[in-house]
Amino acid sequence: MKRIITIQDLSCIGKCSLTVALPVISAMGIETAVIPTALLSNHTAFSDFTFLDLKDEIIPITNQFKKENISFDAIYTGYLGSESQIDIVSDFIDEMRNKNTLVIVDPAMADFGRLYAGFDEKFAKKMGGLVKKADVVLPNITESAILLGEKYLDYTDSAYNEDYIKRMLKGLCEFGVREAVITGVVSTDGKKIGAMGYNSENKEFYSYYHEKIDRIFHG
Repeated sequence: MKRIITIQDLSCIGKCSLTVALPVISAMGIETAVIPTALLSNHTAFSDFTFLDLKDEIIPITNQFKKENISFDAIYTGYLGSESQIDIVSDFIDEMRNKNTLVIVDPAMADFGRLYAGFDEKFAKKMGGLVKKADVVLPNITESAILLGEKYLDYTDSAYNEDYIKRMLKGLCEFGVREAVITGVVSTDGKKIGAMGYNSENKEFYSYYHEKIDRIFHG
């Protein structure tokens, strides 16, 4: 059985982060280990939330993994609550990956054209450094635009089209990423939503779409 470790926050309410990653990845038949980076009462799209930083636990956990000779087939990072957390997780990747380890980075830091509460441009730049260590990167459109210094466009903008998404996918791969997948991609007619990806090795684009429901759901 393959083993993945996912490093992200635990939000008590919000249908996101570890509460979703753990059951979904496990249901795929993959042993799923976790490192919670923070404990939140609810995710940051709410008007207010509590936040307990767990960064001081990451290094001792890493040391214990090494002591027990525990290894991972993949390392998957999600929401990281501070610049110092990014540094610690970056070190974790350096220490725990081997030539066969797949590193997946979801630069969870923004949506709807703006950064999440508590994040700034300095944080985004630091996240760009983590992206450079990834084999696969999974940003949404806002995060892609921020990482690349592009203008954020949504599907209601006349300049929004498939070429815009493809250009950002190629730009993300210029970070040294083997494969980029942008989530939350809406068709130009606004009727479908899904994801588009690009593999920099075979130079191929791919996509998946389904019917867009005109609602916003937490997570």
